[in-house]
Amino acid sequence: MRIFGKVRHRPSASWRQATDRAFTLIGDGRYDDAGALLTRAADLEPWLSESWFNLALLHKFRHDWDRARTAGLRAVALLDRETGAPDWWNVGIAATGLQDWPLARRAWQAYGLKVPGEAASSGEPLGMELGSAAVRLSPEGEAEVVWGRRLDPARIEVLSIPLPSSGRRWGEVVLHDGVPHGERVTAAGPSYPVFDEIELWAPSPVPTWVVLLEAATESDRDALEILAADAGFAAEDWSSSVRLLCRACSESQMESDEGDGRQRLDPHDHSEPGHPGPLGHRTAGDLWVPERECGIAAPDGLVRGLLDGWVADSPDSREWRDLEEVC
Repeated sequence: MRIFGKVRHRPSASWRQATDRAFTLIGDGRYDDAGALLTRAADLEPWLSESWFNLALLHKFRHDWDRARTAGLRAVALLDRETGAPDWWNVGIAATGLQDWPLARRAWQAYGLKVPGEAASSGEPLGMELGSAAVRLSPEGEAEVVWGRRLDPARIEVLSIPLPSSGRRWGEVVLHDGVPHGERVTAAGPSYPVFDEIELWAPSPVPTWVVLLEAATESDRDALEILAADAGFAAEDWSSSVRLLCRACSESQMESDEGDGRQRLDPHDHSEPGHPGPLGHRTAGDLWVPERECGIAAPDGLVRGLLDGWVADSPDSREWRDLEEVC
């Protein structure tokens, strides 16, 4: 096969050596040294799409979206297949990071996805109906997996209330990688991929609060979550939604209580049974613990009114204290 007058051939030993060494350096976080080697590899084999794919991948790791777009476009120009190549996915991520919507649309369509609207539209590729997914926030730090709604193949709107350690808020949009690391299986049967966050794409103005509740029953707890949702914001019982997992468990296929409403003793849960909040949420049997640590995503001027209204609806079974803004 000839590309631009050149015969496509297997990469040289020098190209393979430079590339292998570069990815070892990437694994060590030495991006500058890896970049020099991958640039040398591209000089050695400029006719290989892999040369430019690898450079685009490096620039993605560095969040250098302009260079990732440039290298990615050179890679796709040398492809020998029309659809489905991961090169196009990387171009889509870079274009999304730059808000280059015409290129993002072109990339997703070239990958083989249906994108509503005109191909040359300058607007965001909305309406792709990709459904729900989980995203791992701060994957290189104190990682936390939360639920969200996929806006397009590279962005998720966070619908859980993240713990303050993540530095993320409810309603934020994060750019995520294309290869899932793990999945969550719900009681209803469907499984959902877990993507790794790359960076924050759009911040949320809504602060996160933590509050201690006295909720006599699960229905009392549920009433606060419904009240917050009806107001256009969110409340989440961290005492039941948070479980601590090791990295191996988090990146594997895990059962999720999402949409189930029941608590199970989980052999993969590394938290401490019987303690509400981030230190553990499992209790022996079906025992309900009235003290709940709850996260609330709501404006400063609304959060106390929500809590007071919740108590007023059933003052004998509800109480709150120790409200604190945490993120």
